[in-house]
Amino acid sequence: MRTRITAALLAATVGTLSACAAAPVTVSTDAMTGLGRESVHVGIAYDSAGRGDKSFNDAAGAGLDRAKKELLVEATEATTKAETDEGRAAVLRELAKGGSNPVIAVGFLYAGAVGTVAKEFPGTLFAIIDDDSVQAKNVVSLLFSEEQGSYLVGVAAGLASKSGRVGFIGGVDVPLIHKFEAGYTAGVHSVDPGIRVEARYLSKPPDFSGFGSPEKGKAAAQALLGGGADVVYSAAGGSGGGALEAVAAAGDAWAVGVDSDQYASAGADVKGRILTSMLKRVDNGVFQEIQAFIKGDRTGGAKRYDLKVDGVGYAVSNPAIGPYRAGLEKARYRILSGAVKVPTS
Repeated sequence: MRTRITAALLAATVGTLSACAAAPVTVSTDAMTGLGRESVHVGIAYDSAGRGDKSFNDAAGAGLDRAKKELLVEATEATTKAETDEGRAAVLRELAKGGSNPVIAVGFLYAGAVGTVAKEFPGTLFAIIDDDSVQAKNVVSLLFSEEQGSYLVGVAAGLASKSGRVGFIGGVDVPLIHKFEAGYTAGVHSVDPGIRVEARYLSKPPDFSGFGSPEKGKAAAQALLGGGADVVYSAAGGSGGGALEAVAAAGDAWAVGVDSDQYASAGADVKGRILTSMLKRVDNGVFQEIQAFIKGDRTGGAKRYDLKVDGVGYAVSNPAIGPYRAGLEKARYRILSGAVKVPTS
């Protein structure tokens, strides 16, 4: 009979789990008789796009699914419907009230809400992805080096472009997305400084609709393609789906996906035009944070997921990326060796 793993039992039974590929553990109820057990019930709060965005939220969900399967935790999933701090706080509060610990907030827009609710539940650990502004003993920040992964897909774009013009679509004009643009531009220019990179943002704060408006993504991609771009990289959450459709319809251009391997999840009419995707391994971050909690790491602070720990990378599902792999691997090793320091702005 399988049952949930306690923090103490897991540490005593399986020792240190691999950060990237922990094996499932089966423990009989009889073996646990007499031992105090702590049920680990994870709460996860997605942003308004929710699961099914084939991007950021789905990556977080994949990490949770892995934790349920391999670490035998239980989980409650929720999606904010109100694009306000109050609305997001209500979601986090309900998860914490329901006994979830840890509670994982997907996206920097939860920062204000996490800051509020973490004070109300000092015994609950809150993890927030893409923000380190909340300084509290029970808040941990999961941060990613998006600029490094974006540099690599920028190299791919530079190598694949025939027109000498490529495009970038940012969901919202904020510093986090500037990291994607900066890395992408640097990667393109490492191939050829003469290639023109045109950037378009779909919205500006306090309007965050650029992360969930496929029609805006489609219109921006069409404008870039009309201006001569033949590779378009979108870092726009749910809006990226519209950009992928526009590139596929053009027929003679490449799209670059983001966060998840979008070639693997796209429809047949779109996937053939997705050259690669910048992989932001939010799934690894979520899984590893749950794993750390089980092992007893329940303090605040920041954890960085970069190229060295497989926190970012690029997808190779589409065979069309094959001719550019050598150039991409050379760029990857230059970053890892420190020969290239990728800009963030």
